[in-house]
Amino acid sequence: MSAISIEHTDPVNAQILAISEDKIQGFVREPFEEIARLSGVALDTVLSRIRAMLEAGTIRRVRQTLIAPNLADGALVAWRVAEEKLNSAFDFMFQHDPFSGHVVVRSTDQQTPGSEYRLWTTLKVPVGTSMDAHCEVLMHHTGCEKYKLMPAKGIFALGVGHVRRKTVEPGDRIEHPAQMMPVQNVKLTDLEWRVLLELKREFEPHELVQNPWKARAEAAGVDLEEFFQIAESLQSRKVIGRFSTFLEHVKPSQSGVRVTRFNALFHWAVPQGREVEAGGEVGRHEVLTHCYWREGGTDFNNVNIMSVAHGTEKGRVLEHKAAIDAHLAACGIPVSYTNVFWGGRSEIKPSEISPLIHREWMAKMKSAAPMA
Repeated sequence: MSAISIEHTDPVNAQILAISEDKIQGFVREPFEEIARLSGVALDTVLSRIRAMLEAGTIRRVRQTLIAPNLADGALVAWRVAEEKLNSAFDFMFQHDPFSGHVVVRSTDQQTPGSEYRLWTTLKVPVGTSMDAHCEVLMHHTGCEKYKLMPAKGIFALGVGHVRRKTVEPGDRIEHPAQMMPVQNVKLTDLEWRVLLELKREFEPHELVQNPWKARAEAAGVDLEEFFQIAESLQSRKVIGRFSTFLEHVKPSQSGVRVTRFNALFHWAVPQGREVEAGGEVGRHEVLTHCYWREGGTDFNNVNIMSVAHGTEKGRVLEHKAAIDAHLAACGIPVSYTNVFWGGRSEIKPSEISPLIHREWMAKMKSAAPMA
């Protein structure tokens, strides 16, 4: 019997991943059956292929995602840190702060406003908790000199789909402007938190079975139907994101195959009052995995629309950026400033959002000597 292919380039794996990365929106009672149905691949093959790719590290995690901005206060954070402390600060954010998700070293092609901010993270803290207080603790432990919080005021695109996006041409976009998802906090009961924490926990390879939620309901202390009802209630309140297989897109696979090579954070400054219009026009471009309305302030020349695109060739990524620029111009939306921040060293992990864990972490960090 031949070994199961673990590369994302394998035709069957690519067929599965084109669906499983970002096409299973919301909570689904039988997610793998839905992946099988939409991909046209038999369920047993879907399960065996995803399991093999997860064990090999081609897929770095399988999990139900959350719309975390509605559950926790969050922001993109840019950090100014001396070059000699950059790597140790990176390590601390990734290894010791469960509330920092993406940790990325970024650079620009030339010195521009904000170029001195080399370390970028995403931060989420429980509602009612101070992000500034959290960042002050991180500064104490890392030696960072300054930080800039950029919370999302609206979300226009949020997905992955690296395999699917490999065939997207510059300028490809959906038929209508992207609709902005407002950021609004949702309060949960203790029971809902218990179910939510089981929902979002990453799946181990042995948990990839036809009905993956049965064991999670048992762990949450509820029967399966109640688990389903609570999950569907959370979805109706826009707390649940997509069920997703996350490719390892930063590091090469065991045989040296890369999913992407370039990670670009695009910035645009558009006139005040036209952020929703501009975000809708930018966010409709299919190459983008993320698009937000965030205020960069004077540190970043007052940019207010930010998005992320990935690619294997830098020139191709810039072609996508040029197509978006041309589309904004065609729509009559003036751009006073634009820039690209390129990602270098990068690590990604799900952000913790538990209020209890955050209280314990803050107490521990405040009493500990600087670790970086």
